Amino acid sequence: MNERIKEGFVLWFTGYPCSGKTTIADSLAVMLRNRGKSIERLDGDIVRKSLSKDLGFSREDRVENIRRIAFISKLLSRNGIGVITTFVSPYRFIRDMVRKDTTNFIEVFVDCPLEECRKRDVKGMYLLAEKGEIKNFTGISDPYEKPERPEVILHTDKETLQESCEKTIAYLKGNGNL
Repeated sequence: MNERIKEGFVLWFTGYPCSGKTTIADSLAVMLRNRGKSIERLDGDIVRKSLSKDLGFSREDRVENIRRIAFISKLLSRNGIGVITTFVSPYRFIRDMVRKDTTNFIEVFVDCPLEECRKRDVKGMYLLAEKGEIKNFTGISDPYEKPERPEVILHTDKETLQESCEKTIAYLKGNGNL
C-alpha cells in the first residue's frame, strides 16, 4: 500500500526540449514509488494529447497549458501526493505563478547546453525548427528564460541519470519532503 507523503509537493522539471527532463522524472518516479510513496507523473507530451489537445505553442497557449497543469498539481499536492512534472515551461512568470499556487513547489532546472539537446533530438525537432518548419520552438524561435533560483540544478551533460536522481532525492530528504 502506498504511503502518503507528509505533505504533497510539486517537483517541476524545466529545461530545453531533449535536456533529459522526462528520462530523469520517469526514473525518479519509479524510485519513489518503490519506496512506497504516492507519486503522480505529469508529462508534457502526454498532457498535450489529452488535457491540452486544443492548444498550440503560441505564448498564450503555452501559458494556458501550464495554468491547467498547475491546477491539477495543486489538487494533487494539497492532498498529500508527490507530483513530478516535466514541461519546458519556458517563461519565468508562469513558473512563478505555479510556485505560488501549489503546495511545496520545487523547481528543478535541467541545465543542458542547447548543442547537447540538439544532439539528443531523435525526432529532428531542432532541425525542423531551424528550417522554420516548426514555429515557436523553445531555444530556436522562442526564448527560454532560465530559472533564477531553482531549488535543484541538474547538469545532464555532466551527470549520470543515477546522479541526477540521487541529487533530487537528497534535496527532497533534506527539505523534509520525504
